[in-house]
Amino acid sequence: MKPYELTYLISSDVSEQELKDISEKIKTFIQEEEGIVKKTTEPSKTKLGYSIKEKEECFLAVLNFSLNPEKIANLEKKLKSDTQILRYLILNKEVSEKTQIKKVLPKVEEPTAEKPKTEKVELKEIDKKIEEILQE
Repeated sequence: MKPYELTYLISSDVSEQELKDISEKIKTFIQEEEGIVKKTTEPSKTKLGYSIKEKEECFLAVLNFSLNPEKIANLEKKLKSDTQILRYLILNKEVSEKTQIKKVLPKVEEPTAEKPKTEKVELKEIDKKIEEILQE
């Protein structure tokens, strides 16, 4: 079994009891597929950045669970069949050594040769050159 995170949006038209029923229904969807629910968050009302199915507000909830990867498609079918669920996202929470983000600092190369030093020019010489250029 692999760890997953399900984030879902529920229509704001539902009552408190219907909200709890939908959350329980999602948990039973996972358990029917022989999954294990690890952590849930209570749905909280939130304003959407853009309208989804003509709704400006919805309830947002997150659920962490473990499930066999072959059964994710069945879970998605069940989530799609519920009309009160506006959107959902299932993320694979498994992190392997290959996918871990490693902080890599760029290599700092040592200068191989010293830069040639330029001669300093006096301000009076610069003023003379500018005057010459402007007179031309």
